[in-house]
Amino acid sequence: MRMILLGAPGSGKGTQGEKLVAHYGIPKISTGDALRAAVAAGTELGKQAKATMDAGGLVANEIVIGIVEERLGQDDARKGFILDGFPRNTAQAQVLDDMLKRLGQPAVDKAVHLAVDDEEIIKRLLDRAQKEGRADDKEDVIRKRIEVYNAETHPLLDYYRAQGKVMTVDGVGSLDDIFNRIIKALG
Repeated sequence: MRMILLGAPGSGKGTQGEKLVAHYGIPKISTGDALRAAVAAGTELGKQAKATMDAGGLVANEIVIGIVEERLGQDDARKGFILDGFPRNTAQAQVLDDMLKRLGQPAVDKAVHLAVDDEEIIKRLLDRAQKEGRADDKEDVIRKRIEVYNAETHPLLDYYRAQGKVMTVDGVGSLDDIFNRIIKALG
């Protein structure tokens, strides 16, 4: 299974992705986690990404593409993967299609869209900010991230819908209910 998790920041992609990892036994590749790790480690990549992330913007394509290609080339990703945070626009989706061909891997099977309304997203991320002390989860930054998502990433739904790969799942409810909806949608 080669799947992409789509949804606004705070829609539950990370949490559901971990449950899907356990269910399918394939790795989850989260560009957000990889970028936060680079920032925490103070790497050159992390320094480049930090200012953009703190302002709620999207990190440069070439940085994100490099992280993904390196990870998809590893042995454990050969039997399948769950992408979280990439692709984030149709240009990256086309890069991903080409990348998979170059790596000798099959195309993406499914794009799972976790649908959650904006006000619920804001509530969730403000709650997460309090619990985890995440500096990038302030209300103005959250609203900016949602705005960027709607403009840049939301069109991916049309891209994958045209290929018959989109599964939209209600992302509100208990973690188990949402997970069961995803599994049912994937068949």
